[in-house]
Amino acid sequence: MGSAFERRVDAVREFNRFYTRRIGVLDEAYLGSRFSLTQVRVLYELAHRETATASELARELALDAGYLSRILNGFTRRGVIAKTAAKNDARKTILRLSARGRRIIGPLEAKARAQVGAMLDGVPGAQQGRLIEAMRAIESSLAGSARPQPKMRLRSHRPGDLGWVVERHGTLYWQEYGWDETFEALVAGIVAKFVEHLDPKRERCWIAELDGEPVGCVFCVRKSKSVAKLRLLLVEPRARGLGIGHELVDECIRWAELDPAALASARHQSSCHDAASPRTAADDTDVGEEPQRDNDEPEAAQAAELVLRDSERDRRPRQEEEPQERPEERVEGAVQVVREQP
Repeated sequence: MGSAFERRVDAVREFNRFYTRRIGVLDEAYLGSRFSLTQVRVLYELAHRETATASELARELALDAGYLSRILNGFTRRGVIAKTAAKNDARKTILRLSARGRRIIGPLEAKARAQVGAMLDGVPGAQQGRLIEAMRAIESSLAGSARPQPKMRLRSHRPGDLGWVVERHGTLYWQEYGWDETFEALVAGIVAKFVEHLDPKRERCWIAELDGEPVGCVFCVRKSKSVAKLRLLLVEPRARGLGIGHELVDECIRWAELDPAALASARHQSSCHDAASPRTAADDTDVGEEPQRDNDEPEAAQAAELVLRDSERDRRPRQEEEPQERPEERVEGAVQVVREQP
């Protein structure tokens, strides 16, 4: 039967045979064109770069330099690419797609997207997310340290996000703790109340995105003139350990203008949220002062109460603040953080 490792090797090879057949890379001409898959991949790289050199392409695509040189020479003869000498080094050749090359790659990209779209259409909607997560797990595992640092974006909610918040709370609590649909209904009620009674000067929802996909959320809602609640903090299992829970709590507190002591307490709590189970990640945790429990809600739906700074004036609406030309970016922990201005 062989060792466990040998069986894993066989499983990977079996998957490779299945997937290469499924996406048509065994065909002599890729996507019905006169180009091979490797040639189309080189064209794709050139189409998505302003300029490139042969050495950069060889390194990026892990291609033999001699093989790549033959491909590029063929492109040059066909008028698909243009070569020019670098201004700062005449020995270096800069590669660009020609107008003809762009006319070729455009329809090929459209066909590739249509092919993948047709493949996904055959997968039930509920399973598509699992499929993408599995693909990301393969990429992350095999890339190792070569994988680029993921980018995490914090932004305000938009249509569709609040349904996601309810669904993910219900799903994660059911999968790992067996909680039934009554908890999901409770979360739906909290979210509905947030929308119906939203005070944009003092209340806000943040969605954390990792590589363009939502992976976390937190709500800051008004309790009184000087107290805010931190509610429905959630981090997806695949995104834990990257500091995302910490960033969500920090952003909530920064926006609510908390006292420094409360901020330190919140940072301590968010370090637990980020690495723990769905219960820890989703529970509202005491931050800043003794929690004041709402008697009609179970423990997991309770809210942290955050003491806002006293001020002689009410908070200005966000749109009246000085506009900023670009989102704030910084690198903390394992992700690059981009904060979207409201």
